[in-house]
Amino acid sequence: MIQVRNVPESLHRELVRRAELRGQSLTAYVQDILEREVSRPPRTEIVRRIMEREPVKLDVPIADLIREGRYVSPR
Repeated sequence: MIQVRNVPESLHRELVRRAELRGQSLTAYVQDILEREVSRPPRTEIVRRIMEREPVKLDVPIADLIREGRYVSPR
């Protein structure tokens, strides 16, 4: 069980409004928000994973590849 105290009235109203738009109870809506939040790794974890990767070595400068890509016609 979780209780959240001192929630500003304006925030409470907005949460209720959004829950109603989704056809959910406030409890179900807040639970969905919490589940979504914890299902994603925190930014610090994402940055750590990126930093652990081996750098990509290119034969040409990346700016040249970007410039070249701008002139490729879309399919």
